[in-house]
Amino acid sequence: MIRRLLLTLLIGLTAAPSMLLAAEQPADEALLFTSFRGNGEDGLRLAYSEDGYHWTDIPGTFLKPNAGSGLMRDPSLARGPDGTFHLVWTTAWRGDNGFGHASSKDLIHWSDQQFVPVMEHEPTTVNVWAPELFYDGRNKQFVILWASTIPGRFPDHQEETNNNHRMYSTTTKDFREFAPTELFLDPDFSVIDCTIVRRGEQDYVLVLKSNTRPERKLRVAFGDNPLGPWHDMSPPFTKHLTEGPTVARVGNDWLIYYDSYGDGTYGAARTRDFKTFEDVSDQITLPEGHKHGTICPVPRSQLDVLLKHAQAAAASAPSDSSAAQDSP
Repeated sequence: MIRRLLLTLLIGLTAAPSMLLAAEQPADEALLFTSFRGNGEDGLRLAYSEDGYHWTDIPGTFLKPNAGSGLMRDPSLARGPDGTFHLVWTTAWRGDNGFGHASSKDLIHWSDQQFVPVMEHEPTTVNVWAPELFYDGRNKQFVILWASTIPGRFPDHQEETNNNHRMYSTTTKDFREFAPTELFLDPDFSVIDCTIVRRGEQDYVLVLKSNTRPERKLRVAFGDNPLGPWHDMSPPFTKHLTEGPTVARVGNDWLIYYDSYGDGTYGAARTRDFKTFEDVSDQITLPEGHKHGTICPVPRSQLDVLLKHAQAAAASAPSDSSAAQDSP
């Protein structure tokens, strides 16, 4: 009997890290990962995970884009205090001066899509890329940040003048009225793909992509307000040609997922303090074709409803398999 107990304990201590972490996840919560396919014509895709490491595709497309130029890239999802989900996304590579937005109570039925022209006051703006949502509970508002290039506004250094980004932001309480756009981050180099992580009441981390030509890697910075200022920027902690970070709390750790577009894979780094990082890319699995979005915690009951809906929709879909294939 004692030998059996010791063997059970030994198995538990030597289990894979993801197995140990899975046991620490709230039983009533799961994780959703937003995604898109192709160039973004397809619409919103979703994957889910119960341990933060292994992701399963949810069949189907959940929102077809029609805002702005009609693409849906970099979808960012956040749940407000009233339970409503809000989604923002990139509507075009270049030319559009804003981003798309829609909301949903169940991720199945969506509001009308709106185009939010946050850079219309800057007529030479080249792009509005990867809008990212963050709910600021202290001030009871959503923060939305994105990358834009305004030619000639900042020193180009090694960047082309039409590809020299800085981060901008706005805030809103209701997605009808938006605060004036402000400069969010100027680290004196081209920067895109920022995401805010709340660690404590007044303790925030910003994960960002240095988009400078020699670098194009991920870094972190720290602050006591989700709108900055940000300080103590770290050296890069990912390899060359990585972008699109999103962060999930898994047990006592943080997992930073990112698109390793240089080699066509997805990667992840694990950290507890955002100062030391462990590459755990070989411990994660994602659906084929997944492209970067954001990870959002959801009630398990809500995920169950979503999965049943997706299964029913798949069962009633035309038998012609070509109709369900991704856009090239």
